[in-house]
Amino acid sequence: MDDVLQLDATAQAELVRRREISPTELVDAAIARIGRLDPKINAVILPSFEKARAQAASRDLPDGPFRGVPFLLKDLGGQSAGDPYCAGTRILRDLGRREEADSYFTAKLRAAGFCFVGRSNTPELGLLPTTEPEAFGATRNPWNLEHSPGGSSGGSAAAVAAGMVSIAHASDGGGSIRIPASHCGLVGLKPTRARSSFGPDAGERWSGLSCELVVARSVRDVAAVLDVVAGPMPGDPYFAPPPREPFVKALARRERLRIGLMTEGPRGVAVHPGCVAAAEKAARVLEDLGHVVERSHPAALHDPSGVESLVVLIGVNTVRTLEVYEEMAGRKLGPDDMEPLTWALAQAMRERRASELLAAQQKVHAFSRRMAAWWEEGFDVLVTPTTAEPPPRLGWLTSTREEPFRAFARAASFTAYTSAFNLTGQPAISLPLHVTADGLPVGAQLVAAYGREDVLLSLAAAIEEAAPWADRRPRLE
Repeated sequence: MDDVLQLDATAQAELVRRREISPTELVDAAIARIGRLDPKINAVILPSFEKARAQAASRDLPDGPFRGVPFLLKDLGGQSAGDPYCAGTRILRDLGRREEADSYFTAKLRAAGFCFVGRSNTPELGLLPTTEPEAFGATRNPWNLEHSPGGSSGGSAAAVAAGMVSIAHASDGGGSIRIPASHCGLVGLKPTRARSSFGPDAGERWSGLSCELVVARSVRDVAAVLDVVAGPMPGDPYFAPPPREPFVKALARRERLRIGLMTEGPRGVAVHPGCVAAAEKAARVLEDLGHVVERSHPAALHDPSGVESLVVLIGVNTVRTLEVYEEMAGRKLGPDDMEPLTWALAQAMRERRASELLAAQQKVHAFSRRMAAWWEEGFDVLVTPTTAEPPPRLGWLTSTREEPFRAFARAASFTAYTSAFNLTGQPAISLPLHVTADGLPVGAQLVAAYGREDVLLSLAAAIEEAAPWADRRPRLE
């Protein structure tokens, strides 16, 4: 059964449709592999095995495109009815709360036929590009257990890379889909802002910086899930423009594009040669496919005001999150309730004036217009490394009470290429195109204009065909 688990989600669903395997058999295989491998990796922190088995065996299991495919929900967003939800925190873990209802996003996944085998590890409130929460312990990278799988969707990425599941929920407020995809040798698409709904409990997350989708092994899985979850729901404050056609149809499209290549570090950030190699490989493949590739990128990527505004928006949202947790707990929180970075960030932002939040939002809007101008000049896609550094050793991206902002400062090498597109709301995808001399995966990032996931998926499918990665897997047994 392990061979079946190494297939992508589309292939697994096809086996179920042809009745070559049952949903129960597929779910049981995933549960067995989690039981065997997760003690080494610590990706699945809140298992839901019996509910998944019941879901798989039910006559009411929806006959959707992913009927019977095992799936992990990240412990941040993607709320599921009756299940615990901790957001990587001790305070919610200890309260033992369970969600009353599915989020719209989760409900769409459930209707597609996915069977939820549990929730995956995430850093506290998703604040870091590593997955080492004090509440649940560090998740290890299947490619090298001494290294980080990235964050904040690190638990999901580690589980998919290890073959526990073929696909898993992920979210991205500064790179949290793309970074773990890069670190674990997977495909990770950050969709256009508001491509899917955060309802019914929220209109947006992190003031529009964040979005949800998956980490996966194949481009076709990403496109198919995007078709499942895309579209507005009643009461959404805004939503992305509808696609011209289903995203899966874009996979077959081939058109000649003008592509910019950037390998220098934004704002002077140093870039590891292996990460440069990933972007240059993407550029060579694209040239071989007939596209025009030239060294060019938006000058605004070197502007520090974008990052400064991002920190303000994340910090103010962290303050509000802690206020909500205080309401849940029925008491004031103190520094011992949260990790050092979370508490210090919230304390620093409590003193900010309301006008400073508006100023940060205005700077983001101005930054986005300057960025968009480069695409308006005639470029279709920007290619960059996904990160400026390969997966770090566990412990590198952590803070202490004495140095609460240490992890934030060290995170710059991992978010340098990703966070700008959370500010602009543009779609960006990381593809697993290179492995360093030390055997660690690094990805190449492709970025399209606002609303144009179809362009990225078309290019990504062509790259996957020309430079396949399906057989590149970590050795765990």
